[in-house]
Formats: sequence, structure tokens, C-alpha cells
Amino acid sequence: MMDSLDARRGFAVDVALRAGALALGMHRTLAPIEAKSAIDFCTEADRAVEQLVRQEIAERFGDAVIGEEYGGKAANRVWVVDPIDGTAGYIHGTKRWCVSLAYVWRGEIEIGVIYAPADDRLFVAQRGRGATLNGRPIQVSGLRHGAAPVIELGWSERRPLSAYCTLLQRLTDAGFEFRRHGSGALGLAEVACGLNDGYAELHINAWDALAGLLLVREAGGWTNDFLADDGLRHGNLLLAATPALGDRLAAMTQDLHQAAGQPAALAG
Repeated sequence: MMDSLDARRGFAVDVALRAGALALGMHRTLAPIEAKSAIDFCTEADRAVEQLVRQEIAERFGDAVIGEEYGGKAANRVWVVDPIDGTAGYIHGTKRWCVSLAYVWRGEIEIGVIYAPADDRLFVAQRGRGATLNGRPIQVSGLRHGAAPVIELGWSERRPLSAYCTLLQRLTDAGFEFRRHGSGALGLAEVACGLNDGYAELHINAWDALAGLLLVREAGGWTNDFLADDGLRHGNLLLAATPALGDRLAAMTQDLHQAAGQPAALAG
């Protein structure tokens, strides 16, 4: 099986680089832009990138695919794809967007690749084999900086704004700094390389989260059990942090998550 995983890892890196180049090249001709909601958008580039990734997976491996734009079904071997995470940033011409690919085998995230083409950052992880940024090993912060912890806090319309504001209040009361940059995948990648100390979102979809979750774990971080309670299909609470902050983030979010009618799913 290791040979098969190694092949998929190399494939994931190659296809992420090509998918990122395609999205970067299409930025000049974004129209038409489809508004899924007031804060969620889709462009022709989102669709073209996902189609490219799906075609390559079908031709190389024949594995199942779950993607943001075209859906899919879970299977023992399944790729989970966000063609452009951070589409709002992509539309506005910022660097805050990426291609995210994860490979899941029998319920375990085995491979995660995140590529941010605008600043050429390639994050790669394989379960049990560490995490890298542009080929160099990365680690979570360990709070070595000695400053206030910085938490990126994601939000979507699937959870009330009031719950988001409650969590903001709890973070500030605890002496934490907070940010929101609009890409869950990159937020997790930056926890993995120590630029943030944690990431929290009361509900996020699997295509935004799985590659980044593996990066954090392989970089020595802590995460909640995102795949519990069918998180692969329905999304879930997402927590990821340098280990010293895991229990504190779990305590801050548990009642907010349960109030939304979801099981706690907090086991690391």
C-alpha cells in the first residue's frame, strides 16, 4: 500500500501545481461570477480546475472524488477537492486563495496537498511522514514566540453570526488575538507552519478542511476529530492548534457547536 500512497502523493503534488497554474491563468477572464450566497462565490475557474483534477484522477487511479463544485460520494478510496478555496480573495486579486487536495483511504486522511499559486507556496503532508512547505519540514508554533496566541476564526452562514461573535468574545476574554482571512485551507496550513497558533470554525465542509488537518497533525499539532459524525459528507466543527491550546479551544466551542444540533466531535 505504501507504494500506492507514494504514487498518489506525487500525483497530488503534480496535479495541484497544474491546477493552480490553470486558475492563475484564468484570473484575467473571471466572468461570469455566480453568487452561491452573500459570502460564497463560484467562477468558471473553480469549475475548470475541479474538472481538471477529476479527469486526472479518473485517468490515473479511477478513485472516487468529492468536490465543492460537482459533489460526489464517499468510498474507501476518495479524493476530496476544493478547486479554489478563498474564491472571494481570488476574485478580488489577493494572494489569499489556494487549491486543496486530500486523499482518504478507509476513513483516514493519508495525503494532503495545498498549493497557493499567487505566492508559490506548496504545502505537502503524508500520514506518518511529516509535513513540508516548499520541500522544507514545518512545525506548529509551540507558542515559542511568547506573545499572545493568534487564532484564525472562520465563519460561514451555516452558523449564526451571534455564535461567531460569542466565540470572538471568549477569545478576547482569554487574551487571544484573532484573524479572519477567508481561506480555511490556508488558515490550517499556516497553523502547521507556525504563522498562526490555531484555527477554529463552527462549521466547515470537508473539501476546505481535510488537507489542512493532515498538515497540522503531521507538523505536531492537535486537531479535533473532524470526520466523526459523517463529517466527510456533512462537514463539522473544525479545531486545529498547537497542542497547548487544544483543550482551551474545545472548551470555548463545545456549547456553541452542540447548540447548533451537532454532536461535539471533540476527541483529538
